[in-house]
Amino acid sequence: MTRLAGLETEYGCLTGDPSGSLETVRRVRDWMFAGGRYGLLDRQQRDWDEPAGNGGFLFNGGRAYLDMGHLELCTAECLGLEDLIAHDAAGDRMIGEALRALRLEDRASFIRNNVDHYSGATFGCHENYLVRRTAPLTERNVLSLLAFLTLRVLYTGAGKVGGVSGAESRGGGISGITAPFQISQRADFIQNDLFEWVQFNRAIINTRDEPLADARRFRRLHLLHGDTSVLPETLALKVGTTSLVLDLLEIDHLPRVALLDAVGTFRQISTQPDGPWPVCLAEGDGAERSAVEVLDRYRAVAAAEFSGRDPETDRVLASWREALEALATDPGRLVGRVDWITKQWLLRQFVTAEGLSWDSPWLRSQDLEFHHTDPERSLGLGLADAASRWQPRPEAVLAARSAPPSDTRAAVRSHLMRQLASHDLPVFVDWEIVDTEGVNPLLLLDPFDADRREADRWLERALAVRQAGKDSTRPAANPRLP
Repeated sequence: MTRLAGLETEYGCLTGDPSGSLETVRRVRDWMFAGGRYGLLDRQQRDWDEPAGNGGFLFNGGRAYLDMGHLELCTAECLGLEDLIAHDAAGDRMIGEALRALRLEDRASFIRNNVDHYSGATFGCHENYLVRRTAPLTERNVLSLLAFLTLRVLYTGAGKVGGVSGAESRGGGISGITAPFQISQRADFIQNDLFEWVQFNRAIINTRDEPLADARRFRRLHLLHGDTSVLPETLALKVGTTSLVLDLLEIDHLPRVALLDAVGTFRQISTQPDGPWPVCLAEGDGAERSAVEVLDRYRAVAAAEFSGRDPETDRVLASWREALEALATDPGRLVGRVDWITKQWLLRQFVTAEGLSWDSPWLRSQDLEFHHTDPERSLGLGLADAASRWQPRPEAVLAARSAPPSDTRAAVRSHLMRQLASHDLPVFVDWEIVDTEGVNPLLLLDPFDADRREADRWLERALAVRQAGKDSTRPAANPRLP
């Protein structure tokens, strides 16, 4: 990728612990930070709803904290898809390690999905992409980007048993459409195409301008509408193709595409897992086109511009082409590669073998098991295509639990965290700042800068100030008597 990307994943928690799921979530979080095991817990209040001890930054460059009762894990800023996939998987492994250490593995399960079938609550997997401030955000380009983000659900959706029910409407579902199986877990809960807030009036594109970097050079595209991915290839398609479309935006070469109704199209496609997927375009008085054909326009332009640029780009383009060809001719070829197609195939086997109806509670239970964080229990990971070009190496996932990407500022932030902790210096950490007593904060405004030299000079000053403070409070030696 030519840009940084990161994920924020909120986990569902199922538990038989009498103390409830919130206590289980707290115990897992506290285990991660106990004794500086995987990171440093915040010593100060971060915001009105984030008191001291609510979470902290991890040595792998990410962050863990509690958000409205959910455990939320954020990956480090990643410049490569392999790093992002490994860091995403590492979060699940850390949760599993915590559950085993706390002897909760038989009483608690963490689920990487986006909807509670029973309470109607929805929780997200937010995507973050660094975009250069010079990107031409004209109306035409924004509408084209919105169209792509709407239609990509055909290869990024996680799938969901059931549609909107009375209970789910409390969580924001207002479409009134029911379906035995949907492509997207989030479609029922998206109300707008562009909006600033994240908890109410959820939008496909969040317009909050919070770059967490040098605001003169960068902005951050924050997406709320995507599902949490289980299969590595789905995650690679989601992030990889979106990054390429943002590359097209930055050179002002997005295809001229605008949907007549982005939110309505998003919901409509979600309720049509068996296709076809016609969409109405704003051009030509609502001309109807195949969603797959429209997506292929983006792929073709990206291939013409970026093919041969680097091996990762070529791998993304190859996966994109294969996915669209399969969607157009035989979606079953994507079993083990695309989440919703894999889940639908699996649940159809259950329905046929057990004589179930699609509203069976047992199917909803199996839906959750598809998203289990434990690889031994996850029905989704059990069906992953082992030959996928995006399958992460086990050693890379293991390393990503504690090591940051080496080519982004996450490496500098992690280095300083470890050094400050080893010298028992108080530390405040955020994505773009590291602070301690006695010196001005170190600003990490260039997310691409992994050079430690300035950070080491800053650390030397902090240690010198601390030593000077110790010397000034040391009792003077007794004068010698003649």
